[in-house]
Amino acid sequence: MKVSRLTAFASSLLLGAVLALTGAGTALGGARARAVDYVALGDSYSSGVGAGDYDPASGDCKRSNRAFPKLWANANAPSSFAFTACSGAVTSNVTSSQLGPLNAGTDLVSISVGGNDAGFADVMTVCVLQSEANCINRINQARAFVTATLPSRLDTVYNAIKAKSPSAKVVVLGYPRFYKLNGSCLFGISETKRAAINNAADLLNSTVSKRAANHGFAFGDVVPAFTGHEICSSASWLHSLNLGSIGDSYHPTAAGQSGGYLPVFRSRV
Repeated sequence: MKVSRLTAFASSLLLGAVLALTGAGTALGGARARAVDYVALGDSYSSGVGAGDYDPASGDCKRSNRAFPKLWANANAPSSFAFTACSGAVTSNVTSSQLGPLNAGTDLVSISVGGNDAGFADVMTVCVLQSEANCINRINQARAFVTATLPSRLDTVYNAIKAKSPSAKVVVLGYPRFYKLNGSCLFGISETKRAAINNAADLLNSTVSKRAANHGFAFGDVVPAFTGHEICSSASWLHSLNLGSIGDSYHPTAAGQSGGYLPVFRSRV
């Protein structure tokens, strides 16, 4: 009996050590710890515009089977997965039409939103088609919006998520810088425009990060993951201006979703 009890005690210690080393039994700890109920919200950077292989049922929302939420769900087999992110979504679209799957049992939420509110699509149109002065002026308008107006819009979305799923782990994803400065591009917009666009992206990210932290949410900064893979790099994970599929322009490729967004999201779960 004493030997049996000692053996059982030793076995329990060994099991505990293994669990501690592997992270099993910790909160979420990857889906291996326990099945989770996961909801993916947000805009085109979450829906996977630019990655291709879109779910026909998603229509204009263009939810890709290569988007990071779908890739994470495929790898981790959550007990439920709701993918409501939609191309073109602004903060009010998230609150009005994407939060339906959230409930008190939701364990995990991902979201990227704010870029469309700030008008970054229009920024890029102006910067590609118009003068440097017009580009800088439009960027400054976007920066003023991000500073003065976007924080309260983000608060509204984050409060709504918290109200519906108070126990969920919420991961807020940021945006990449678009350009590698002094890179390989021989044509296109000027370096001055590229630097101003990158700086505006940095402001957007810092604003989103601060609001996320204020709500107790995790922030996933994708800039380091995309460094060396910007437009004008030798291995870009972002579409440049694509006249054949204009909606793909300035969005992550499939490699950007799997090599950029997915690892950052996974590290925050």
